Order: sequence, then structure tokens, then C-alpha cells
Amino acid sequence: MTTHDHPEAISLRAVRVEGRRDTMLDPVTLRLERGSRLLVVAEPGHGHTALALVATGRMVPDEGDVLLDGRPDAETLRKVSAVVDAPTITEPDDALTVAGTVAEGLALAGRPSSRRAVNHWLTEHDLAERRSLRVDQLDPVTRVQTLLALGAADPAVRYLVLTLPDRHGGNPKDWWRMAGGYAESGYGVMVQCTPASAHVLEAGRHIERPVEGTDNHDAMEVLR
Repeated sequence: MTTHDHPEAISLRAVRVEGRRDTMLDPVTLRLERGSRLLVVAEPGHGHTALALVATGRMVPDEGDVLLDGRPDAETLRKVSAVVDAPTITEPDDALTVAGTVAEGLALAGRPSSRRAVNHWLTEHDLAERRSLRVDQLDPVTRVQTLLALGAADPAVRYLVLTLPDRHGGNPKDWWRMAGGYAESGYGVMVQCTPASAHVLEAGRHIERPVEGTDNHDAMEVLR
């Protein structure tokens, strides 16, 4: 993986994405470091998907820079990142079973995806009894837990981008806690959510807007 065996940060500098008719993503500047979690707040449809793809090297912005450890390297960025449950992009088909979703996720991660391998993974993650359920039958916590684990199944992945987990319902503190667990394990985790969910997290003191100059491993960016 060249010199980026252990990339420490993804930086976006004034990144903008234009659609065919309208702007998909207004200029955004942010930094995601390993060992931290970043909450990115915007209304649904306000550039969440474009940001997830740009930040992981899967879409080229019309303006601005996307840097991995200070330099452009989209190929490596794609290898070390995973976009989790992005609507119409990486979300599993609702009709797919849990076992089918796991098989697909393991294959994408370059891991064995045989029936035996899937059964082992399901057992390891306490999902064996839910293997035949459709993904849309999972409760919000289990769904996010499962898809994050699959996103991290590739040993090369160092960054996880979780897109709009609040669209499935549940309490925002649950997926924010999961993001914290991955951050403590050394991942850089970006979670994209709506202002309503951010308000719940702030009101419950699960996150606060960081004070400039302090060592805060949680941060919040609000897209305008």
C-alpha cells in the first residue's frame, strides 16, 4: 500500500460537487483523523451521498482538494475507506436476507464468502438466529452494527463513513456510541446525520461543539 500503510488523516479543502442541474455539495472543508469520530450534519438530500463518495476517493470533486496524509491519492483512499449504508449506493437491498448481506459484504471486503464462512461470521456476531430475516426486518441498532462490522471486515480499511443511520429510526446515541467504539479501535469514523439527530445528541450531552485549540476527539461539522 505504498507509503500509506497507516494513513492518519483525510482532509477536504473547499471541496464542491456540481450535479447536472444543481450543486450537489456546497464547498466543504473538514478533516477526519484516525482514532476520532466526526459528526457531519445536514438535511437529507443536502449532499450527504456526494460527500461520502468524495471523502473516500470514489467521486472526483469539481473544485477543491481531497488529501490523504496531505497529498492526493484517490486509489489508496478508496482502499482504506468504506462507505456504509449510503442510500442507493451501498445500502443493502431490503429484500436481501441477513445471510445474503453478510456474504455480499465479505466478498466486497476480499474475505471468504462461502456458506461456512458466512455461518462463522454470523455466529461470531450473534446473528445466527437472524440469518433468514430480511435486512429491513432488523432493528436499527442491529442493522447499523452489522453494516459497520462488514465495512470494517476488510483489514485494509482505516476509515468508515456511515450515511444517515437516523433514517432507520432508533436513538442517535446508539449509533454515535458505535462510532465511538470504532474510533477507540483506531478507525476514523464520519457519521452523517440530520439536524434533528444532532440536536438529540447535543441535548443529551453525547457531543458538544469542540472549542478551538482543545484536544477533542469528537467534532461536529454543519453543512450550510
